[in-house]
Amino acid sequence: MTRNEIKRNLHIAAAFVSVLAALAACQALLENRAATSGPTVQAPIFEVDPLWPKPLPNHWLLGMTIGVWADDQDHIWIIHRGAATLSNMEKGAELNPPTGECCRSAPPVLEFDQEGNLLRHWGGPGPGYEWPESNHGIFVDYKGNVWIGGNGAKDAHILKFTKDGKFLLQVGRFGGNKGSNDPDNFGRVAKIWVDPKANEAYIADGYGNKRVAVLDADTGKMKRYWGAYGNRPDDTDLGRYDPDAPPAKQFRNPVHCADLANDGLLYVCDRMNDRLQVFRPDGKFVKEAFFAKRSLGEGSVWDVAFSKDSQQTYIFLTDGRNAKVRVVLRETLEELTNFGDGGRQPGQFYGVHSIATDSKGNLYTTETYEGKRVQKFVYKGISAVPRGSQGVLWPRSG
Repeated sequence: MTRNEIKRNLHIAAAFVSVLAALAACQALLENRAATSGPTVQAPIFEVDPLWPKPLPNHWLLGMTIGVWADDQDHIWIIHRGAATLSNMEKGAELNPPTGECCRSAPPVLEFDQEGNLLRHWGGPGPGYEWPESNHGIFVDYKGNVWIGGNGAKDAHILKFTKDGKFLLQVGRFGGNKGSNDPDNFGRVAKIWVDPKANEAYIADGYGNKRVAVLDADTGKMKRYWGAYGNRPDDTDLGRYDPDAPPAKQFRNPVHCADLANDGLLYVCDRMNDRLQVFRPDGKFVKEAFFAKRSLGEGSVWDVAFSKDSQQTYIFLTDGRNAKVRVVLRETLEELTNFGDGGRQPGQFYGVHSIATDSKGNLYTTETYEGKRVQKFVYKGISAVPRGSQGVLWPRSG
Protein backbone atom coordinates (compact mmCIF):
# COMPACT_ATOMS: atom_id res chain seq x y z
CA MET A 1 0.00 0.00 0.00
CA THR A 2 1.34 3.41 -1.02
CA ARG A 3 1.85 6.30 1.37
CA ASN A 4 -1.05 8.21 -0.30
CA GLU A 5 -3.36 5.20 0.16
CA ILE A 6 -2.42 4.97 3.84
CA LYS A 7 -3.13 8.68 4.32
CA ARG A 8 -6.46 8.35 2.52
CA ASN A 9 -7.50 5.39 4.70
CA LEU A 10 -6.53 7.30 7.84
CA HIS A 11 -8.64 10.26 6.75
CA ILE A 12 -11.57 7.95 6.04
CA ALA A 13 -11.20 6.30 9.45
CA ALA A 14 -11.01 9.66 11.20
CA ALA A 15 -14.11 10.86 9.39
CA PHE A 16 -15.94 7.66 10.32
CA VAL A 17 -15.04 8.11 14.01
CA SER A 18 -16.23 11.71 13.87
CA VAL A 19 -19.55 10.64 12.37
CA LEU A 20 -20.00 8.02 15.08
CA ALA A 21 -19.23 10.58 17.79
CA ALA A 22 -21.72 13.02 16.29
CA LEU A 23 -24.39 10.34 16.10
CA ALA A 24 -23.75 9.37 19.71
CA ALA A 25 -24.02 13.00 20.80
CA CYS A 26 -27.27 13.40 18.88
CA GLN A 27 -28.66 10.23 20.39
CA ALA A 28 -27.75 11.38 23.90
CA LEU A 29 -29.39 14.75 23.22
CA LEU A 30 -32.53 13.08 21.92
CA GLU A 31 -32.62 10.71 24.91
CA ASN A 32 -32.22 13.66 27.27
CA ARG A 33 -34.98 15.61 25.54
CA ALA A 34 -37.23 12.56 25.57
CA ALA A 35 -36.54 12.00 29.24
CA THR A 36 -37.44 15.56 30.16
CA SER A 37 -40.21 16.22 27.62
CA GLY A 38 -43.45 17.36 29.20
CA PRO A 39 -43.78 18.68 32.76
CA THR A 40 -40.68 18.30 34.91
CA VAL A 41 -39.80 18.69 38.58
CA GLN A 42 -36.57 19.04 40.51
CA ALA A 43 -35.94 15.81 42.37
CA PRO A 44 -33.18 13.37 43.33
CA ILE A 45 -32.03 11.17 40.46
CA PHE A 46 -30.67 7.64 40.66
CA GLU A 47 -29.22 4.85 38.56
CA VAL A 48 -29.47 1.17 39.38
CA ASP A 49 -26.18 -0.60 40.07
CA PRO A 50 -26.74 -3.95 38.30
CA LEU A 51 -23.58 -5.46 39.85
CA TRP A 52 -24.50 -4.88 43.52
CA PRO A 53 -24.25 -6.89 45.71
CA LYS A 54 -21.61 -9.40 44.71
CA PRO A 55 -22.65 -13.06 44.33
CA LEU A 56 -23.15 -14.87 47.63
CA PRO A 57 -20.82 -17.74 48.60
CA ASN A 58 -21.72 -21.37 49.32
CA HIS A 59 -24.45 -21.61 46.66
CA TRP A 60 -26.57 -19.37 48.92
CA LEU A 61 -29.84 -17.84 47.72
CA LEU A 62 -32.15 -15.24 49.24
CA GLY A 63 -35.77 -16.04 49.95
CA MET A 64 -38.43 -13.37 50.33
CA THR A 65 -36.34 -10.35 51.35
CA ILE A 66 -38.35 -8.24 53.75
CA GLY A 67 -36.09 -5.78 55.54
CA VAL A 68 -33.15 -3.46 54.83
CA TRP A 69 -31.23 -0.86 56.83
CA ALA A 70 -28.02 1.20 56.38
CA ASP A 71 -26.05 1.53 59.63
CA ASP A 72 -23.75 4.39 60.68
CA GLN A 73 -20.84 2.78 58.81
CA ASP A 74 -22.90 2.66 55.61
CA HIS A 75 -23.03 -1.11 55.88
CA ILE A 76 -26.22 -2.54 54.46
CA TRP A 77 -28.18 -5.06 56.52
CA ILE A 78 -30.93 -7.23 55.10
CA ILE A 79 -33.17 -9.96 56.46
CA HIS A 80 -34.95 -12.63 54.41
CA ARG A 81 -37.11 -15.69 55.00
CA GLY A 82 -34.83 -18.33 53.52
CA ALA A 83 -35.75 -21.96 53.02
CA ALA A 84 -39.46 -21.54 53.81
CA THR A 85 -39.87 -19.30 50.78
CA LEU A 86 -37.58 -21.15 48.34
CA SER A 87 -38.85 -23.87 46.03
CA ASN A 88 -37.38 -27.37 46.08
CA MET A 89 -35.73 -26.51 42.78
CA GLU A 90 -34.02 -23.52 44.38
CA LYS A 91 -32.89 -25.29 47.57
CA GLY A 92 -32.05 -28.69 46.11
CA ALA A 93 -28.65 -28.89 47.86
CA GLU A 94 -30.19 -28.65 51.34
CA LEU A 95 -32.93 -31.23 50.84
CA ASN A 96 -32.57 -34.67 52.43
CA PRO A 97 -31.41 -36.31 50.30
CA PRO A 98 -30.05 -33.49 48.11
CA THR A 99 -31.52 -33.32 44.63
CA GLY A 100 -28.59 -31.42 43.11
CA GLU A 101 -25.46 -29.38 43.69
CA CYS A 102 -27.32 -26.09 43.93
CA CYS A 103 -28.61 -24.33 45.98
CA ARG A 104 -29.29 -23.63 49.67
CA SER A 105 -30.78 -20.73 51.63
CA ALA A 106 -28.47 -18.08 53.06
CA PRO A 107 -28.58 -17.29 56.81
CA PRO A 108 -31.47 -14.90 57.59
CA VAL A 109 -29.36 -11.81 58.46
CA LEU A 110 -26.72 -10.55 56.03
CA GLU A 111 -24.42 -7.51 56.23
CA PHE A 112 -22.76 -5.97 53.13
CA ASP A 113 -20.23 -3.18 52.66
CA GLN A 114 -20.54 -0.41 50.07
CA GLU A 115 -18.87 -2.54 47.40
CA GLY A 116 -21.37 -5.34 47.94
CA ASN A 117 -19.02 -7.70 49.79
CA LEU A 118 -20.65 -9.96 52.35
CA LEU A 119 -19.26 -9.13 55.81
CA ARG A 120 -21.35 -11.01 58.38
CA HIS A 121 -24.17 -13.52 58.39
CA TRP A 122 -26.19 -15.12 61.19
CA GLY A 123 -29.68 -15.77 62.47
CA GLY A 124 -32.18 -18.47 63.24
CA PRO A 125 -33.31 -20.28 66.40
CA GLY A 126 -30.99 -20.28 69.40
CA PRO A 127 -30.91 -20.57 73.19
CA GLY A 128 -32.73 -17.94 75.25
CA TYR A 129 -35.03 -16.52 72.57
CA GLU A 130 -37.81 -17.44 70.14
CA TRP A 131 -36.83 -16.83 66.54
CA PRO A 132 -39.83 -15.53 64.57
CA GLU A 133 -41.94 -17.96 62.61
CA SER A 134 -41.66 -15.51 59.71
CA ASN A 135 -39.12 -12.71 60.25
CA HIS A 136 -40.01 -9.22 59.05
CA GLY A 137 -38.05 -5.97 59.17
CA ILE A 138 -34.55 -5.12 60.40
CA PHE A 139 -33.15 -2.00 62.07
CA VAL A 140 -29.67 -1.16 63.40
CA ASP A 141 -29.91 1.42 66.18
CA TYR A 142 -27.49 4.13 67.30
CA LYS A 143 -25.88 1.75 69.79
CA GLY A 144 -25.18 -0.82 67.09
CA ASN A 145 -27.98 -3.17 68.15
CA VAL A 146 -29.88 -5.13 65.51
CA TRP A 147 -33.68 -5.32 65.92
CA ILE A 148 -35.87 -7.90 64.20
CA GLY A 149 -39.64 -8.33 64.03
CA GLY A 150 -41.81 -11.20 62.91
CA ASN A 151 -45.16 -11.54 61.17
CA GLY A 152 -45.84 -15.27 61.42
CA ALA A 153 -49.30 -16.32 62.56
CA LYS A 154 -48.21 -16.54 66.23
CA ASP A 155 -45.35 -14.03 66.23
CA ALA A 156 -46.08 -11.66 69.11
CA HIS A 157 -42.53 -10.58 69.90
CA ILE A 158 -39.47 -8.64 68.77
CA LEU A 159 -35.78 -9.44 69.23
CA LYS A 160 -32.59 -7.43 69.75
CA PHE A 161 -29.07 -8.70 69.01
CA THR A 162 -25.52 -7.38 68.73
CA LYS A 163 -24.08 -7.00 65.23
CA ASP A 164 -22.39 -10.38 65.72
CA GLY A 165 -25.72 -12.04 66.45
CA LYS A 166 -25.44 -12.26 70.25
CA PHE A 167 -28.92 -12.26 71.80
CA LEU A 168 -29.75 -9.22 73.98
CA LEU A 169 -33.50 -8.82 74.47
CA GLN A 170 -36.88 -10.34 73.64
CA VAL A 171 -40.07 -8.34 74.15
CA GLY A 172 -43.33 -10.30 73.97
CA ARG A 173 -43.76 -14.05 73.73
CA PHE A 174 -44.55 -16.31 70.80
CA GLY A 175 -48.31 -16.93 70.72
CA GLY A 176 -48.98 -14.31 73.40
CA ASN A 177 -50.87 -11.62 71.46
CA LYS A 178 -54.13 -10.47 73.06
CA GLY A 179 -54.99 -7.69 70.59
CA SER A 180 -54.12 -4.09 69.85
CA ASN A 181 -54.46 -2.98 73.49
CA ASP A 182 -52.12 -5.64 74.90
CA PRO A 183 -49.31 -3.86 76.83
CA ASP A 184 -46.98 -6.86 76.83
CA ASN A 185 -47.16 -8.52 73.42
CA PHE A 186 -47.43 -7.59 69.77
CA GLY A 187 -49.45 -8.77 66.80
CA ARG A 188 -47.14 -9.75 63.93
CA VAL A 189 -44.72 -6.79 63.85
CA ALA A 190 -43.70 -5.32 60.48
CA LYS A 191 -40.89 -2.88 61.34
CA ILE A 192 -38.95 -1.28 64.19
CA TRP A 193 -37.37 2.22 64.32
CA VAL A 194 -35.28 3.48 67.28
CA ASP A 195 -35.09 7.17 68.20
CA PRO A 196 -31.58 8.01 69.48
CA LYS A 197 -32.73 11.19 71.23
CA ALA A 198 -35.37 9.61 73.47
CA ASN A 199 -34.02 6.03 73.32
CA GLU A 200 -37.47 4.85 72.26
CA ALA A 201 -38.36 2.08 69.82
CA TYR A 202 -41.32 2.68 67.52
CA ILE A 203 -43.06 -0.55 66.52
CA ALA A 204 -45.22 -0.87 63.40
CA ASP A 205 -47.60 -3.42 64.93
CA GLY A 206 -48.61 -4.73 62.43
CA TYR A 207 -50.08 -7.68 60.55
CA GLY A 208 -52.37 -8.72 63.40
CA ASN A 209 -52.67 -5.59 65.52
CA LYS A 210 -53.61 -2.12 64.26
CA ARG A 211 -51.35 0.27 66.09
CA VAL A 212 -48.05 2.03 66.60
CA ALA A 213 -46.43 1.03 69.90
CA VAL A 214 -43.56 2.88 71.61
CA LEU A 215 -41.13 1.12 73.97
CA ASP A 216 -38.15 1.96 76.12
CA ALA A 217 -35.35 0.72 73.87
CA ASP A 218 -33.30 -0.67 76.79
CA THR A 219 -35.94 -2.44 78.87
CA GLY A 220 -38.64 -3.06 76.25
CA LYS A 221 -41.32 -1.65 78.56
CA MET A 222 -44.30 -0.27 76.65
CA LYS A 223 -44.73 3.48 77.12
CA ARG A 224 -47.66 4.34 74.83
CA TYR A 225 -49.54 3.24 71.70
CA TRP A 226 -52.23 4.47 69.34
CA GLY A 227 -54.22 3.69 66.21
CA ALA A 228 -55.15 5.71 63.11
CA TYR A 229 -55.70 9.45 63.71
CA GLY A 230 -54.35 8.89 67.24
CA ASN A 231 -57.49 6.94 68.22
CA ARG A 232 -57.51 4.08 70.69
CA PRO A 233 -56.89 0.96 68.57
CA ASP A 234 -59.95 -1.13 67.69
CA ASP A 235 -59.56 -4.59 66.18
CA THR A 236 -63.02 -4.68 64.61
CA ASP A 237 -62.87 -6.12 61.09
CA LEU A 238 -63.17 -3.16 58.70
CA GLY A 239 -63.98 -5.33 55.70
CA ARG A 240 -62.45 -4.81 52.30
CA TYR A 241 -60.91 -1.46 51.44
CA ASP A 242 -63.20 0.75 49.36
CA PRO A 243 -61.42 3.73 47.70
CA ASP A 244 -64.74 5.57 47.37
CA ALA A 245 -65.70 5.23 51.05
CA PRO A 246 -64.77 7.82 53.70
CA PRO A 247 -61.27 7.22 55.12
CA ALA A 248 -61.22 4.46 57.73
CA LYS A 249 -60.90 5.63 61.34
CA GLN A 250 -58.60 2.70 62.13
CA PHE A 251 -55.56 1.23 60.43
CA ARG A 252 -55.98 -1.78 58.21
CA ASN A 253 -53.50 -4.60 58.45
CA PRO A 254 -50.67 -4.34 57.96
CA VAL A 255 -49.38 -1.25 59.73
CA HIS A 256 -46.17 -1.57 57.73
CA CYS A 257 -43.78 1.19 58.86
CA ALA A 258 -43.35 3.80 61.59
CA ASP A 259 -40.29 5.96 60.84
CA LEU A 260 -39.30 9.11 62.71
CA ALA A 261 -37.88 12.10 60.84
CA ASN A 262 -35.25 14.45 62.29
CA ASP A 263 -37.88 17.05 63.13
CA GLY A 264 -39.83 14.62 65.30
CA LEU A 265 -42.62 13.74 62.86
CA LEU A 266 -43.52 10.06 62.66
CA TYR A 267 -44.55 8.60 59.30
CA VAL A 268 -46.78 5.53 59.47
CA CYS A 269 -47.53 3.26 56.50
CA ASP A 270 -51.21 2.24 56.49
CA ARG A 271 -50.57 -0.09 53.59
CA MET A 272 -54.00 -1.48 52.73
CA ASN A 273 -55.64 1.94 53.09
CA ASP A 274 -53.20 3.36 50.49
CA ARG A 275 -52.24 6.14 52.89
CA LEU A 276 -49.37 7.61 54.86
CA GLN A 277 -50.30 9.14 58.21
CA VAL A 278 -48.09 11.61 60.10
CA PHE A 279 -47.98 11.95 63.89
CA ARG A 280 -46.07 13.63 66.64
CA PRO A 281 -44.16 11.29 68.98
CA ASP A 282 -46.99 11.46 71.55
CA GLY A 283 -49.47 10.08 69.00
CA LYS A 284 -51.11 13.38 68.04
CA PHE A 285 -52.30 13.17 64.43
CA VAL A 286 -50.88 15.79 62.05
CA LYS A 287 -51.91 14.95 58.49
CA GLU A 288 -52.26 12.19 55.91
CA ALA A 289 -51.92 11.62 52.18
CA PHE A 290 -53.12 8.90 49.82
CA PHE A 291 -51.03 7.36 47.05
CA ALA A 292 -52.48 5.46 44.09
CA LYS A 293 -55.73 5.49 46.06
CA ARG A 294 -57.45 2.97 43.82
CA SER A 295 -54.84 0.29 44.47
CA LEU A 296 -56.51 -2.80 45.88
CA GLY A 297 -55.05 -6.13 46.96
CA GLU A 298 -51.72 -5.53 48.73
CA GLY A 299 -52.10 -1.74 48.89
CA SER A 300 -49.68 0.99 47.79
CA VAL A 301 -47.88 2.36 50.89
CA TRP A 302 -45.29 -0.24 51.98
CA ASP A 303 -42.26 1.53 53.45
CA VAL A 304 -40.52 4.92 53.60
CA ALA A 305 -37.00 6.30 53.81
CA PHE A 306 -35.86 9.92 54.01
CA SER A 307 -33.36 11.82 51.87
CA LYS A 308 -30.06 12.56 53.60
CA ASP A 309 -30.06 16.38 53.40
CA SER A 310 -30.43 18.10 56.76
CA GLN A 311 -34.09 18.93 56.10
CA GLN A 312 -34.91 15.44 54.84
CA THR A 313 -36.68 17.15 51.97
CA TYR A 314 -37.83 13.98 50.23
CA ILE A 315 -39.54 10.75 51.19
CA PHE A 316 -38.89 7.63 49.14
CA LEU A 317 -41.97 5.43 49.36
CA THR A 318 -42.07 1.82 48.16
CA ASP A 319 -45.24 0.72 46.40
CA GLY A 320 -45.17 -3.04 46.02
CA ARG A 321 -48.61 -3.25 44.43
CA ASN A 322 -47.60 -0.93 41.56
CA ALA A 323 -43.91 -1.94 41.31
CA LYS A 324 -42.31 1.45 41.85
CA VAL A 325 -40.64 3.84 44.27
CA ARG A 326 -42.46 7.15 44.69
CA VAL A 327 -40.51 10.36 45.40
CA VAL A 328 -42.57 12.54 47.73
CA LEU A 329 -41.98 16.09 48.96
CA ARG A 330 -42.00 15.62 52.72
CA GLU A 331 -43.35 19.07 53.63
CA THR A 332 -46.54 18.73 51.59
CA LEU A 333 -46.70 14.93 50.95
CA GLU A 334 -46.99 15.72 47.24
CA GLU A 335 -45.72 13.02 44.92
CA LEU A 336 -43.20 14.56 42.51
CA THR A 337 -42.09 11.60 40.42
CA ASN A 338 -41.61 7.84 40.61
CA PHE A 339 -39.39 5.17 39.10
CA GLY A 340 -39.44 1.46 38.43
CA ASP A 341 -41.66 -1.01 36.63
CA GLY A 342 -42.72 -4.60 37.02
CA GLY A 343 -40.10 -7.23 36.17
CA ARG A 344 -37.03 -9.06 37.34
CA GLN A 345 -34.28 -7.16 35.53
CA PRO A 346 -32.11 -4.61 37.41
CA GLY A 347 -34.14 -1.48 38.09
CA GLN A 348 -37.44 -3.35 37.84
CA PHE A 349 -39.41 -4.66 40.80
CA TYR A 350 -41.43 -7.66 41.86
CA GLY A 351 -43.01 -6.90 45.24
CA VAL A 352 -40.71 -4.01 46.19
CA HIS A 353 -40.98 -4.14 49.96
CA SER A 354 -38.48 -2.21 52.11
CA ILE A 355 -36.21 0.77 51.48
CA ALA A 356 -33.25 2.49 53.16
CA THR A 357 -30.83 5.33 52.42
CA ASP A 358 -27.13 5.52 53.26
CA SER A 359 -25.16 8.67 54.16
CA LYS A 360 -24.31 9.29 50.50
CA GLY A 361 -27.98 9.32 49.51
CA ASN A 362 -27.94 5.94 47.77
CA LEU A 363 -31.11 3.87 47.99
CA TYR A 364 -31.46 0.17 48.77
CA THR A 365 -34.64 -1.80 48.12
CA THR A 366 -35.72 -5.33 48.92
CA GLU A 367 -38.30 -7.48 47.17
CA THR A 368 -40.64 -10.07 48.61
CA TYR A 369 -42.76 -12.78 46.93
CA GLU A 370 -40.80 -14.04 43.93
CA GLY A 371 -38.57 -10.93 43.84
CA LYS A 372 -36.18 -12.34 46.49
CA ARG A 373 -33.39 -9.78 46.20
CA VAL A 374 -31.83 -6.48 47.28
CA GLN A 375 -30.96 -3.69 44.81
CA LYS A 376 -28.84 -0.55 45.04
CA PHE A 377 -29.74 2.74 43.35
CA VAL A 378 -26.84 5.19 43.16
CA TYR A 379 -27.63 8.82 43.98
CA LYS A 380 -26.69 11.20 41.13
CA GLY A 381 -27.76 14.55 42.54
CA ILE A 382 -30.80 16.78 42.00
CA SER A 383 -32.01 17.39 38.48
CA ALA A 384 -35.07 17.94 36.31
CA VAL A 385 -37.01 14.70 35.93
CA PRO A 386 -40.42 13.94 34.47
CA ARG A 387 -43.38 14.60 36.72
CA GLY A 388 -44.91 11.16 36.94
CA SER A 389 -43.15 7.99 35.88
CA GLN A 390 -39.44 7.92 34.98
CA GLY A 391 -39.60 4.24 34.09
CA VAL A 392 -36.64 1.95 34.75
CA LEU A 393 -33.49 3.74 35.97
CA TRP A 394 -30.89 1.98 33.87
CA PRO A 395 -27.35 3.49 33.93
CA ARG A 396 -26.97 6.32 31.45
CA SER A 397 -24.65 5.74 28.49
CA GLY A 398 -21.49 7.89 28.41
